[in-house]
Amino acid sequence: MSGGTADELNKIGMAEEVRVASRRRDGTMRDPVTVWVVRQGDDLYVRSVKGSTGAWFRGTQEQREGHIQAGAVGRDVSFADADRSISDEIDRAYRTKYRRYSANIVNSVLTPQARSATLQLVPRESSRSTPGHPTSSKRI
Repeated sequence: MSGGTADELNKIGMAEEVRVASRRRDGTMRDPVTVWVVRQGDDLYVRSVKGSTGAWFRGTQEQREGHIQAGAVGRDVSFADADRSISDEIDRAYRTKYRRYSANIVNSVLTPQARSATLQLVPRESSRSTPGHPTSSKRI
């Protein structure tokens, strides 16, 4: 999530999981789901284990906007399709970060199906946030 503070990027990137909620067409937020997040350079990525058929992933495709929460850090984001040319680097980030889990669990985010549903979390320009509250002046 380039464009944010290094502290916020580190906190979200190091979080075990993030809660992702996407915005519906009527502007309301869907119920959040918990997913793994990885950092690659100055960007953050999430994947749908079920690929494009995952309900939470399909929700991100409607408005391409939502909110993430990692511990005390909350952020309004846009969901962008990840650059496919860095899929191998994102795989490595998942393997490294979650290596304490068994291979069959980690491999669930490394399948072609999951790789095809990789989203980059992009800070929304109008996003304002404080720890735990989506209305401060910090941007990530």
